[in-house]
Amino acid sequence: MATVDSTPEETEPKERIAHPFRTLQELVNFVSGKSLPSAEPEEGVRSEALPFPFLAIVGQQEMKLALLLGLINPSIGGILLVGPRGTAKTTAVRSLLDLLPQVERSLCFYGCLPEDIEIGGIDAVCPDCSKKYAEGKPLSVQDRVHLIELPLNSQLDDVVGGIDERLVATHGRQRVRRGILAQADRNLLYIDEINLLADNIVDSILDAAAQGSYTVRRGPISATYHARFVLVGSMNPEEGRLRPQILDRFGLRVIVRGLDNLSERLEAYRRVQVYLSNPRGMANSYSEETLAAAEEIQSARVQLPKVILPDKIAKPAIKLIHKLGIDSLRSEIAWFEAARAYTAADGRIKVTSEDLRAVAPMTLRLRRSAFMAEYFNNQEGEELELNVLLGGIGK
Repeated sequence: MATVDSTPEETEPKERIAHPFRTLQELVNFVSGKSLPSAEPEEGVRSEALPFPFLAIVGQQEMKLALLLGLINPSIGGILLVGPRGTAKTTAVRSLLDLLPQVERSLCFYGCLPEDIEIGGIDAVCPDCSKKYAEGKPLSVQDRVHLIELPLNSQLDDVVGGIDERLVATHGRQRVRRGILAQADRNLLYIDEINLLADNIVDSILDAAAQGSYTVRRGPISATYHARFVLVGSMNPEEGRLRPQILDRFGLRVIVRGLDNLSERLEAYRRVQVYLSNPRGMANSYSEETLAAAEEIQSARVQLPKVILPDKIAKPAIKLIHKLGIDSLRSEIAWFEAARAYTAADGRIKVTSEDLRAVAPMTLRLRRSAFMAEYFNNQEGEELELNVLLGGIGK
């Protein structure tokens, strides 16, 4: 991230990871450019799929930065990757597996957490969890964030949940089965080709993302689930446009282009060849740096609540948004939260104008609507006529 001198009052001590780089961004930039030795083909058959190392992706700095910021601060509101085929969009998302941080995970089928009791009292959790809480038993454990993928052929019951038919058949009891949205709670929800998703699926995702929870009703049976996830989508604009309603839900919008540098393209090819011939060897080549990056991400998440955005920095940014003609208030939410994550990753607690500039393009692009601008312009004549007529009442 940006290196900015800080006064002692602005920075709190941060336990450093055992690598020579001051920031997470310096680590990512260095590892992305390091050379790989040729690897011998791996013998035998692998029993598990090993993702391509995130730090081995050549170039695509903005895409990698956006994904890392999303891991540090879920309040950013999701990440959308827009670009042609073959630009490593899906590879980058799936490569996050080894970088995913730790979160508090509920032990309950319905997702009850201690914080629910702190906010809403004992009635805010299910009867089983209220009993466990009274007995001093834990309601949650520390667990790594998971990457949940939503297939394009998913049906609505797959996404939100439906009646558990196996439970009905074996025990004669009815219970709502958890859907993909409930499974995505406190995780990453990834949707490839999100612009091709069915409208009813999109609507259910929008509702859950807006509320952080959703309710499923099937006849007399109902259940409410948490759905606090970071939405990550990728799309090729050649295949169709994305509905404005869901585009507005993405805090970060990244335009992913092909590599222009010829040497980078050659290096990308070489790394793919090494990965295809020996995935385990490729992963081992980046294991030390990957562990360091994961620890930096976790450290930044701890640092994040302490990060502040001074008014003298925020007010000019608000003026800039107004000058751009952006109506959605989600623009400043995404911009400021991304800047706070950027600052936390740099080990500081006060956002600077340099931090805002570093994340501005990915938070402010694709925000303006030509349709709405034309619509409001067409309304000006009617508003003027109304004001003139209203001014004559009572005269």
